[in-house]
Amino acid sequence: MTAKYRRILLKISGESLCSSGKSGIDGNAILSLAEKIKHVHDEGVQLVVVVGGGNYVRGAGLKVSSIQPATADYMGMLATVMNAIALQDTCETIGLETRVLSAISINRICEPWIRRRAVRHIEKGRVVILAAGTGNPHFTTDTAAAQRALEIGCDVLIKATKVDGVYDSDPVKNASATRYDRLDYLDCINRDLRVMDATAITLCKEHGLPIIVMSIDSADEILAAIRGERVGTYVGNIVK
Repeated sequence: MTAKYRRILLKISGESLCSSGKSGIDGNAILSLAEKIKHVHDEGVQLVVVVGGGNYVRGAGLKVSSIQPATADYMGMLATVMNAIALQDTCETIGLETRVLSAISINRICEPWIRRRAVRHIEKGRVVILAAGTGNPHFTTDTAAAQRALEIGCDVLIKATKVDGVYDSDPVKNASATRYDRLDYLDCINRDLRVMDATAITLCKEHGLPIIVMSIDSADEILAAIRGERVGTYVGNIVK
């Protein structure tokens, strides 16, 4: 494959691991996701995956008066670790070599996040799955994805979602919603389009890291995006 982008960070939500409207992990959903990851990796690109934890608990959305926001965020980080090791096992059952690196030290089940170690695993052809966000409360997994992509020299950040790009309104609720093909970083922030959180977008803007928001449904479309074809919504420095 002739790729425009050689080292890819793929950001996926925890909801990608469960059935629609459900929580936890669904065997068919996680196997389908693992097969897509393998299909992309087998084309020769270097692949890093950041997984969310919203299928268990989303720290920012946990409204329990007796639990502090920082504690809720740590709970969300632990949810991402559960997802990461589940995805690792599933990937390895279909022949994909992986490593899980966590920003929170849980040495019995995964490796600690060390930038040079992550790069070495990537260079050896392994899929690196990153867990526990940045390891700090008050930062989303979107911000963690942007931060790690920059640290390890990724060429693009692909945010794979359940919709096929960024719309001017919720396409689930509004059948007339219009999808954007291309957006400037500042457009995302100023229009509050919720592509990613503002911190993540700002990080990408400051370092010129392109973002592609697209559907998780098709591995072939992810490969098309990696080749530089127009898929989903491209977010970058757009000359107007």
